Amino acid sequence: MSDILIETHGLKKYFKTPRGLLHAVDNVNIRINRGQTLGVVGESGCGKSTLGRVLLRLLESTEGEILFEGKDVVKYNKHEMIEYRKQAQMIFQDPYSSINPRMTVSQTISEPMEHFHTFPSKADREDRVYELMETVGLAERFVNAFPHELDGGRRQRIGVARALALNPKFIVCDEPVSALDVSIQAQILNLLMDLQDDKGLTYMFITHDLSVVKHISDEIAVLYLGECVERAPSNELFLHPEHPYTKALLKAIPVPSIHHKMAEDDIIKGEVTSPVNPKPGCRFAARCPYVKPECTDHQLQLKEISKDHFVACTLFE
Repeated sequence: MSDILIETHGLKKYFKTPRGLLHAVDNVNIRINRGQTLGVVGESGCGKSTLGRVLLRLLESTEGEILFEGKDVVKYNKHEMIEYRKQAQMIFQDPYSSINPRMTVSQTISEPMEHFHTFPSKADREDRVYELMETVGLAERFVNAFPHELDGGRRQRIGVARALALNPKFIVCDEPVSALDVSIQAQILNLLMDLQDDKGLTYMFITHDLSVVKHISDEIAVLYLGECVERAPSNELFLHPEHPYTKALLKAIPVPSIHHKMAEDDIIKGEVTSPVNPKPGCRFAARCPYVKPECTDHQLQLKEISKDHFVACTLFE
């Protein structure tokens, strides 16, 4: 059995707009090993969430392959998709809008089990609900509570329990802690890591917070306007960032000191290139301090500059 659980080859997702095709995800190649976490980072609008939704086929890809355990998900028939839905789940960003306000905690967690008929009897489903609530740290007294009665951390625990209901192998975590207080963020992150250790789960962890992604990820992919510009093991990326955009992101991490002041040279200048019908070349060129004529005359590809460290930049061509 291969160590790779899910990988993509030339994955693209374009949206039609009045001005042309918006390249939300453009030729992205990633791989995630079993039991590991791939962190996906970048600014808002870089295509992180779209990539996660395409992997789960909540959005259909425009082009490319999504291989789950060696089989192309894009070509799955209806029956195969039902099985894939059980194996691949999602934890959504906003615990306030991702849960039905008219359903109790018990109803929310048991809904996937009812839909896929994994636990035919009501008693079995109730037992499973209590088991999941204990797993994610929700007290039994909340079993009949409605979402408006709970705080953000408990609501997100419901989202985690719902994602676990069908015993999936792969979970897309779409900024699951960005809407929570800092202390609650740490609790949810530790919960996700404990669940990964206990159940051998594989994550794609989407975030714009680099301090969070360092804490949880084995490997990190940096996206800019739909393209992957750098991919490397977590420690390697933080110790030796190579792409100018990655360096700028790392310099933007807040430092908890009243004496720290961001240098003028560390601020990214220039206008963001439009993702609609983009021209060939590096999409970061308009904001890059190292831009050269060759940066915009051909399409750049990820190049391995050291073991498992890939960069798409003319500085390494």
